Amino acid sequence: MMERGHGMKVIEKAPGENAKPLLDKVNVPEDLKALSEDQLPQFADELRQEMVEAVSVTGGHLGAGLGVVELTVALHYVFDTPNDRLIWDVGHQAYPHKIITGRRDRIRTIRQGGGLSGFTKRAESAYDPFGAAHSSTSISAGLGMVVARDLQSKNNNVVAVIGDGAMSAGMAYEAMNNAGAMDSRLIVILNDNDMSIAPPSGALSRYLARMTSSGTYLQLRDIAKQLAKRLPKEWERRAARIEELSRTYWSGGALFEELGFYYVGPIDGHDFEQLLPVLQNVRDTKQGPILIHAVTQKGKGYAPAEASADKYHGVGKFNVVTGALDKPKAKAPSYTKVFAESLVSEARKDDRIAAITAAMPDGTGLNQFQKEFPDRMFDVGIAEQHAVTFAAGLAAEGMKPFAAIYSTFLQRAYDQVVHDVAIQKLPVRFAIDRAGLVGADGPTHAGSFDIAYLGCLPGFTIMAAADEAELRHMVATAAVYDEGPIAFRYPRGEGWGIELPEHGEPLSIGKGRILREGNSVALLSLGGRLQVCLEAADQLGSRGLSTTVADARFAKPLDQELILQLARNHEVLIAIEEGVLGGFGSHVMQFLSLEGQLDGKLKFRSMVLPDIFIDHDKPDAMYARAGLDAQGIVSMVFAALGRGHDDVAMAPEGQWPTASA
Repeated sequence: MMERGHGMKVIEKAPGENAKPLLDKVNVPEDLKALSEDQLPQFADELRQEMVEAVSVTGGHLGAGLGVVELTVALHYVFDTPNDRLIWDVGHQAYPHKIITGRRDRIRTIRQGGGLSGFTKRAESAYDPFGAAHSSTSISAGLGMVVARDLQSKNNNVVAVIGDGAMSAGMAYEAMNNAGAMDSRLIVILNDNDMSIAPPSGALSRYLARMTSSGTYLQLRDIAKQLAKRLPKEWERRAARIEELSRTYWSGGALFEELGFYYVGPIDGHDFEQLLPVLQNVRDTKQGPILIHAVTQKGKGYAPAEASADKYHGVGKFNVVTGALDKPKAKAPSYTKVFAESLVSEARKDDRIAAITAAMPDGTGLNQFQKEFPDRMFDVGIAEQHAVTFAAGLAAEGMKPFAAIYSTFLQRAYDQVVHDVAIQKLPVRFAIDRAGLVGADGPTHAGSFDIAYLGCLPGFTIMAAADEAELRHMVATAAVYDEGPIAFRYPRGEGWGIELPEHGEPLSIGKGRILREGNSVALLSLGGRLQVCLEAADQLGSRGLSTTVADARFAKPLDQELILQLARNHEVLIAIEEGVLGGFGSHVMQFLSLEGQLDGKLKFRSMVLPDIFIDHDKPDAMYARAGLDAQGIVSMVFAALGRGHDDVAMAPEGQWPTASA
């Protein structure tokens, strides 16, 4: 065995020797229990190596999983999973869990089309009792499982693992408050990998954690409680307070005690000598709820991750030996980068512009804004509800807040969008990143619903960028718009390589544009499918179908004049969007029906995402499955005409094709 880097033990495979002898013996957690406690550190090293090798091939979330290798092993070693429920909050850290729960043979398919999900997923394994991907849900789900267990007179354990970042969400505290009030036997493990609430301090900390989690201590505590009840009430309260304070003085955790949890820790989350006895004690006690505070290091054991600022949170493919990331050269700037640069440009001209993110400064590009305007940049943590109402407060006092939040995470603040922003007509600017299908993160992170859930709100202005130049203009539009809430959505990844203007120009509200004129078919696109529509128009033109391509720009208010023009001058009108039923196409159809345009010869179709959650894959493959690629658009046109592809003969431009003889 040799050391590589600072910490990761890399086991070199000699001729005829298995590089991972212990890991090879473990297919499911039951196999793990056959190992001795002394073998667990080596097993953890082999598991960490397997994870690094796998993610180097697939890309994915590396740092979080590296940080919980020992904790994962200890949990499966001590508890009887899957009968005991183990819930991972978010799921970024679940890769080691997947490897030792029967999925090692598929771990190199993670986040790939047809492969394992990057998060826990109920349909994937009995060892995943609750699906994850969004943060701060584990304690609520765990409490629900605990209550279901008790109502059914079962006796299994429920363990929820949650990170310190996820604890910043209000939902986590709501769940803990509820669990504490119910006095339910729930085990919560706080995986503290960023800002240690109270770092463990050597042998004393280890001893105290072990002692205060022991059955003997808890039994004596119970006896003391019973004795205290025979004392005057004031004495009883004082005795309980002294016990609580004496324990939290040494170990911390007063907040959790106030919420009704019995606090144990902090303990070293990488030390089996601390993990195993504490987990065994907690497993065997019938008291609850209990919170174990485990301090871990994100990226632990892999030197490049340890040295990285984000601890390799999310990575593409990389070289295992050097840690060098395989970054293909971008053909065009990302939409996120264009948004960030555009917002900085607007903020230089207007000191009322402020930026808000919910724990995603890098993901939203606002780290760039923060460097130039630190006093006007606010990272509020994993707290989208607070972020929206905070932005509303800024807007109420004359500021111009830009709340940059992924589409899928904005869903978490919908009530605040309705009540605190829309009803009050406050000019909050919503920069909605990751619109449409996002690829490897799958349905949990898809921006499928924002057009529908914002479009139904009175007074909301909604834009969708067709390309990176349009995004720049939409940032400028939002910066000067003060009439009410306004949102602009844009996809993940690179733009189309469109030439960028130096500065954005405000758009006319509710006005679209025509890029190509025809007289037979009209393709009305909203958002990122515009280039695909142009490709489809080329294919239709080659078959004699003269095609107009228009960019709606606005989902609300609609460009009614443009829509009527397209409806009256074409036989087929197709609305295309990267969203679900109830969005842009529904608004267009409603307008056309009220104008009587659906009563005659017009063949109108709305192309939206299908009514399914589309599994993770490359974005192009996902859109092809959804029928929102060029081929899908062409097929929809021919279906509207009642003809198949093969029935269409080539015809001169501008004339309808005829059926083949």
